[in-house]
Amino acid sequence: MVEVKAVIKNEAGIHCRPTALITQAASAYDGVIRVISPGGTCELGSALELMMLGLEKGTQITLQAEGPDEAAAAEKFKALFETHFDFPNAGQGG
Repeated sequence: MVEVKAVIKNEAGIHCRPTALITQAASAYDGVIRVISPGGTCELGSALELMMLGLEKGTQITLQAEGPDEAAAAEKFKALFETHFDFPNAGQGG
């Protein structure tokens, strides 16, 4: 098992759209990715469980990777959780 720390950097935290991208990436990994936060712990198999952690900007989390290429997987998910997601604002036109 490999552990890395990450800090949520997205202005709106980890809301629905980032959660969808993160859990989709987790489903492609043949191991287990676990998120440990002040709000609780979950495995990245469930978007709802991830959303329930309430990960806001500035929250520090620990990611644990168990499985093939653990170190690379941990770094990949660290990068995802630290991404500044750039989704268009509703009502601003397109």
